[in-house]
Amino acid sequence: MNEIKPALVVLAAGMGSRFGGLKQLEGVGPGGETLMDYSIHDAVRAGFGRVIFIIRRDIEAAFRERVGAKYASRIPVAYAFQALGDLPEGFTPPAERTKPWGTGQAVLAAAFEVREPFAVINADDFYGAAAYRSLATFLMERASADRVREADECALVAYPLRATLSEFGTVSRGVCEVDASGHLTSITERTGVERTEAGARCPDGAGGWLPLRGDSPVSMNFWGFRPSAFGLLREAFEHFLRTSAGSLTAEFYLPSAVNALMQSGRMRTRVLSGGDTWCGVTYREDKPHVEARIRALIDAGAYPRVLSW
Repeated sequence: MNEIKPALVVLAAGMGSRFGGLKQLEGVGPGGETLMDYSIHDAVRAGFGRVIFIIRRDIEAAFRERVGAKYASRIPVAYAFQALGDLPEGFTPPAERTKPWGTGQAVLAAAFEVREPFAVINADDFYGAAAYRSLATFLMERASADRVREADECALVAYPLRATLSEFGTVSRGVCEVDASGHLTSITERTGVERTEAGARCPDGAGGWLPLRGDSPVSMNFWGFRPSAFGLLREAFEHFLRTSAGSLTAEFYLPSAVNALMQSGRMRTRVLSGGDTWCGVTYREDKPHVEARIRALIDAGAYPRVLSW
């Protein structure tokens, strides 16, 4: 019996119509490698069997030529498309709305392409090779398990808050609460998070500050799901639309959807440690730091000096 290899779903629809100049294509490696190049490289080595890029139709031709074709010699590549009007029956977007409905809707766009356990990542984050190995192991174990669960189980790779902050401005982070068994109990989106000597802080909504621990686990949108999660996410999307279908700005965020499913008892989330390996370019001034991190990993033997495809 052939082993079921998990798929990697890459959220890249945010590249938008100005695709060519966005940070997802910024070179950070010595050979001009992008963060996405390192993600695909790590996924292949960890045993992922396919890559599905979630993009927008208006960048399809350029994306296939400049991005997807590069990886096709190493791993099968497929595409799915996030669109504003791709809604469940009975719902239509407001005429004035211009942007799609967020990361939860983006994942649902992959439902017709994915039949195996799958991971979800952002196109512009570096998660580290060990995180891919850990999540691949989780997904392959779930693929071979035949026991029925009362609640679907997914996984989140979490990182300590201190490792995800920028020196050059505030960030938004999904702060996690984890129980003694290693399962997520809640995830709360915190905006305006900034570094402090004691860890971090964010506005409390009442004119003051809420202190945050530097070792608090946070979500950087690195998830692992079984295919059955699509049905649950679709139901959660419909619930969201019942109250927000008329909004010009509301978004169906993947962490919020998972949190709602957990609170209703329909999903459990195992939290896996990503260590201190995350990095990303939130602000342009972050780029030299990311380049230095990549060089250090290359010098330590974690990556070849130039990635080859």
